[in-house]
Amino acid sequence: MIRKSVQFSFALIAGLATIVLLAAILQASSGSEGQNWTQYVRIGAYGLQSTNAIEIVRRAQEDGVFGIEVDNDIPGRYESFLSPEEKLNAIRAVAQQAHAVGNKAFVYIAGTECITANADRAPHTLAKDHPDWLQKKLSGEPAVFGSGSAFWIAKGDEDVWVSPYAPAWRKTYMERVRQIAATGIDGIYVDIPYWMTHFEGWEDTWASFDDYTVAAFWKETGLDAKKDIKLGDFSQPNFRRWIEFRIKTITDFMEEIDSNAKAVNPSIKTIPEIYPGIEEEAVRVGADVYSLYPAVDAIAHEYEFGSGDHMASSRTALDWFNYQAGMYSFRAFAQGKATWILNYSWDGDEKVDRSEAMMNLAVSEITTGSNFWDAPGHSMAGSNDPATRKKIFTWIKAHEDTFYRPRTPIAPIGVYFSPETRNYDAHEFIPSYRGILILLMQKHLEFEVVTPRTLPEFHGPTLILPDVRVMSDDERALLLKYAQAGKRLVITGENADQLGMARNVIQFSKCPGRDYYEALQKGIDQAAVDREHEFLESLKSETPVRVVASAMTATSIARVDGKPHVFFANFAGLQGGVNPVQTPQTDVQVTISGATHGHGFFLPFLGEVQPLTGTVGNAGISYKLPSIEKGAVFWYEP
Repeated sequence: MIRKSVQFSFALIAGLATIVLLAAILQASSGSEGQNWTQYVRIGAYGLQSTNAIEIVRRAQEDGVFGIEVDNDIPGRYESFLSPEEKLNAIRAVAQQAHAVGNKAFVYIAGTECITANADRAPHTLAKDHPDWLQKKLSGEPAVFGSGSAFWIAKGDEDVWVSPYAPAWRKTYMERVRQIAATGIDGIYVDIPYWMTHFEGWEDTWASFDDYTVAAFWKETGLDAKKDIKLGDFSQPNFRRWIEFRIKTITDFMEEIDSNAKAVNPSIKTIPEIYPGIEEEAVRVGADVYSLYPAVDAIAHEYEFGSGDHMASSRTALDWFNYQAGMYSFRAFAQGKATWILNYSWDGDEKVDRSEAMMNLAVSEITTGSNFWDAPGHSMAGSNDPATRKKIFTWIKAHEDTFYRPRTPIAPIGVYFSPETRNYDAHEFIPSYRGILILLMQKHLEFEVVTPRTLPEFHGPTLILPDVRVMSDDERALLLKYAQAGKRLVITGENADQLGMARNVIQFSKCPGRDYYEALQKGIDQAAVDREHEFLESLKSETPVRVVASAMTATSIARVDGKPHVFFANFAGLQGGVNPVQTPQTDVQVTISGATHGHGFFLPFLGEVQPLTGTVGNAGISYKLPSIEKGAVFWYEP
């Protein structure tokens, strides 16, 4: 959850409809044919006031920004929730200015949070006027907070979290969404649509137990949420139904926002911002990235990968690999939609250069196909180093098709993400899942994250189930069908025998993924990737793209526009809070099996494309790559 410090000015707007910026301002990129603008954003954020639309767009153009976020929160501020007209005018103005130069703009609104300014002196606040709207603990305590609860709550302000089932609030909220869409803005950015479980004292509440929510749960399940659930007991069927209900509620809320916005403006995009990723936090707050992607156009991830450090300047090498595992999962959940990463590179670390930290953050994200959004400290607006950001944005724009055109598999090893296992057994499943993904990245084997939605279309030669403990009948049938077609199923963990002794099923009762992840915790430099030799041999990798590189370099292999690509992110030598400069990787080699002719190309991070000459041998064509500093891309053209 992040807030900008810029306050909205309520001056009137006049005569903006026909204003056009100077012709000298450069046109912004609109992306390649067949993809929408969310795929190509280079985001910068700005505080929108009533008179600064022209200035915002001018600065965005100068900064190389394509996809302008503006902070103008209508439903999240009680005053404008009631009277939105002046803010709507400002949104309309910035949309017109952005469109005049070929740019896109999207506007920030809160999800279930609402702040009343100067509530200590105001006769009317949301909590005073509508106490029945508030989320509540099981004890009945309402979700009302003051300035000590979060850094974005000013002294004297009232911060409340509203039940998604409060009918009068939801009706007005959706009306505001339609009004915003009618301004012509390109996107609505919904900040953390959550159940309140993330402020101090609320973490284990599994809220909300307000009357509206309790009634909705009863209607759906016939269960009394206040009496029939043992909170925190993941083995209890009733608690599991509460978990499912809470996730579905937030997903349905975002789906309703999307449908209301598109009913007015069919081309508008809805983009929720959430911080939970693949971990258990998604279950607590109810905003589950896997469930949300089908309901929206893109997701902005304020991703902190569980217990990892959210500042690029202080991440360890293992933090970086955890980060990659999360982002590759998001890209799989997205199924072609855009993945934005709102994250932080630097926040005053005197020992680490901010520019280096920003570049590390950028290369880690774009190599996964995610969109880069740098932010200073905990603020959305601005940049830690505008000059470095502009350099990065300019380079991304020049090579955007390389990073953001669709990536298709060649002959991947599948790694199965089980949403239900994560929901009920996250502490067991996530280390196994992460460990296997990181192992494959470090061994430079082509991998693909597979989910229940994509399982029917997966055709890779091997699929790994990392300690998957919950499996529906449909999943079981699809997995057996996969194995019966001559593919390999590698099942690990205590339920490795759940498909029986089916043909082509290989079982590891002790999960190699968890074993490897435990070794990584003791020291990534000392965790030998070949320690899981038996497991790696069972995978029988068949990819025609072979990579030789250090285990401290994460790789991803895929086709882009029909051409084999290898994306490299180098984390060798990085020490959190000490050294943000990588040890260059030399002697990296890529072999295209069976090829007898063709051309290789190498694109270093922030550099230019270099043609490479390959050597033909019995294994195919081999290319020795130039030194890789922060990252690079190699591709082959027959």
